[in-house]
Amino acid sequence: MYSQTNPAFAVIVVRETRGAVFVVATILIVDDEPVNLELLTRLLRPTYRVRAANSGANALRAAAAEPRPDLVLLDVMMPELDGYAVLKQLQTNPATHGIPVVFLTALANADDEERGLGLGAADYITKPIKPAVVLARVRTQLDAERTRRTLREHANLLEAEIKSRMLENDLTQLVSIRALAHLAETRDTDTGNHILRTQNYVQQLALLLRDHPRFRETLTDRYVDLLVRSAPLHDLGKVAIPDAILQKPGPLNAEEWEIMKTHARRGFDAIELAERDAEKPVQFLALAKEIARWHHEKWDGSGYPDGLSGDDIPVSARMMAVADVFDGLSMARVYKPALSMAEVNRLMTEGVGTHFDPDMATALLLNFDAFVAIANRHSDAQVFSH
Repeated sequence: MYSQTNPAFAVIVVRETRGAVFVVATILIVDDEPVNLELLTRLLRPTYRVRAANSGANALRAAAAEPRPDLVLLDVMMPELDGYAVLKQLQTNPATHGIPVVFLTALANADDEERGLGLGAADYITKPIKPAVVLARVRTQLDAERTRRTLREHANLLEAEIKSRMLENDLTQLVSIRALAHLAETRDTDTGNHILRTQNYVQQLALLLRDHPRFRETLTDRYVDLLVRSAPLHDLGKVAIPDAILQKPGPLNAEEWEIMKTHARRGFDAIELAERDAEKPVQFLALAKEIARWHHEKWDGSGYPDGLSGDDIPVSARMMAVADVFDGLSMARVYKPALSMAEVNRLMTEGVGTHFDPDMATALLLNFDAFVAIANRHSDAQVFSH
């Protein structure tokens, strides 16, 4: 069955064998000598689909035309564009760079052959042409290319499968984190969208600080991603706090406050137990532990549970402290009303260098409207403004 598709270069040949259809490989022959073109065409056409080009310029056009050739037999010694120049242009063109090229040449010098192979030629056939050698070399190169193509296809399928599984695992991890966070949230009926807001605050703060000299090495893309993932687990330990304390409508007494403070250590312990069950370290759990245990520490060392101060408090926990307090001040709780954003700004300013890492709190205050916008977007019941 024959179909004319490109009068300048090709005739498509499709063979039918016992009901199966095979598309025949395309060979592009490039030679400035008509006798050589005729000889090679007659030799190859019974088995392959053949195109012919009598110059380097025509060869480049033919190679880029559809359907692409599966193999190029390229004469080295041609006027204007010689075979080396044609090969170089084929390799630099994304449409043709993967097509294997076999040089045809009367040059029998070993240096010439080495040069051609060094430039990327797949093989070298010397003239005068020996039909059996040409057919064998062509068959070998086509078989090799088919093998390479099959390997590429398998690699692409494998890569797609790996990406699919990674996305599925990623989604499973995110859903699991959110489920655990909501479990803690259901115990504390006043927090509402607290998890979502603090997660967004932490992300916003990390993006603002990623070029800061103090944090540039820490706040990599990977770290920020893990930080945002782990942020929802900061209050996981509240599941261990009695309802009478967690949902008390007024101030806690000293004994109740000591019990409430244990949620930081209990959250850390719960995550550490989960981490021990894992077959290998889970990176986001390391940050989740830091945040759960130390997000109530203060820059001046007056926080809990361990009284850490300054840079001894992990970066992740310092960032969560800023986010958590901002949210606690701006949103209503069962034991207090929401404050105006002007009052929130004042109290956050007072905490610079005492409660909060000064650079982190300053970043929030200098970009206060961005954090207000997050509060507005995920507010429990009302929209705030200055």
